[in-house]
Amino acid sequence: MSFAFTQEQTMIADTARAFFAEHATSARTRAAMAGDGIDRDLWRSFAQELGFGAVGLAPEDGGLGAVAFAIVAEAAGAHVAAAPILASLALSATAVAVGGSAAQKSGLLPRLTDGSAIAAFAEADGAGLTASAGGLSGFCPMVMHGAGASHFLAVDGDRAWIVAADAPGVLVEALATLDQTRPFARVAFANAPAEPLPESSSGVEAARRAGWICLAAEALGGAQACLDHTVAYAKTRHQFGRPIGSFQAYKHRLADRMVDVEQARSAVYWAACAADEGADDALFAAHAAKSFAADAFFRCAADMIQLHGGIGFTWEHDAHLYFKRARAIQTALGTGAWHRERIAQMIGLGASR
Repeated sequence: MSFAFTQEQTMIADTARAFFAEHATSARTRAAMAGDGIDRDLWRSFAQELGFGAVGLAPEDGGLGAVAFAIVAEAAGAHVAAAPILASLALSATAVAVGGSAAQKSGLLPRLTDGSAIAAFAEADGAGLTASAGGLSGFCPMVMHGAGASHFLAVDGDRAWIVAADAPGVLVEALATLDQTRPFARVAFANAPAEPLPESSSGVEAARRAGWICLAAEALGGAQACLDHTVAYAKTRHQFGRPIGSFQAYKHRLADRMVDVEQARSAVYWAACAADEGADDALFAAHAAKSFAADAFFRCAADMIQLHGGIGFTWEHDAHLYFKRARAIQTALGTGAWHRERIAQMIGLGASR
């Protein structure tokens, strides 16, 4: 199987890299971190001027599929972009596109893909959500971009509802979060007006798979960026009259991280290709990509800090932004241990274990 990009995919990659390099600057990201974690100008340009908001949807919904979305997510991850690509597009827009009604697809979905609305994927706690004639009630303890969302996709298992953030009975409390580019909030619903997704089971399943591939692609982009920044530093920082990158121990660490990045790249685009082709191993590949790429990113980010020395530990250096994003990705939508356990079950190791 060839994993070479098509001409169209190459153009998407070049455009996405140039866009995030120009707009997702450290200064703008830090400004967004001081607010609700979303760079609104970047998000409008991404969704409206570039038209990338719908790129991850299936072709029948006006998108280009998983590979194209992974390309865009990789470019965003390389700059730790303060944008709700995961919450609003990979999770919420996918759920609506796959499991929503005709009215929801013609109403909310275009607003999500053009950036005029931002949705957060709000999963219930252990008590679950209760839907009644009076509305939706329940508690969602950790909602990504909850404080900046205009809508919530409230999820309880394989059931899902659309709830407007300004609807009566919706209470949102922002939380202090490790990754300030992707902040969380507590969300409570008390008889809040809600629209159920008629095919919510299919929508939620598709959303989670898209979310795993999105996180894996972001992790790939972040890992490559960490390696690139560290290599550049190794060439310019001198000790004992020579570049620190010429020391053997330093070179070995960089070589190990390069292997991690290349293996993660193979895993990510295998998962994206399998998703687009509806392959039998698509679910297996998504679990593998999320688990492996997240761990690779964390190792690259940790080494970026250590190999930069004292400056890597400072608030002024962007190394901590990558490290915090990497740590957050490791636990988002299932830890690496959880994904590996799913893989073990799929290949028949569950009983022996």
